[in-house]
Amino acid sequence: MGAIFWIKRFLQAGVPLFAILAAVEWFKGSTRKEDYISAAVWALIAAGIFTYTAWRRFRNAMSCAACESVATSYKDKHAKK
Repeated sequence: MGAIFWIKRFLQAGVPLFAILAAVEWFKGSTRKEDYISAAVWALIAAGIFTYTAWRRFRNAMSCAACESVATSYKDKHAKK
């Protein structure tokens, strides 16, 4: 799996998480710029941990049901080319 796959996976984790955290700040009534920057930083950190863990499991061939299904679908998709 190439870098584009892992970047997409990072964005698929980070963008919704940022939206959730920003919505929580908005519902709390906090609309300062710092609150949204904090939400963005936490989303980046969490998405980074999530993506790094998945990448490490993939690289070390560790057993993981979610990772195995992603790897299988990736192989099936790119085997046809």
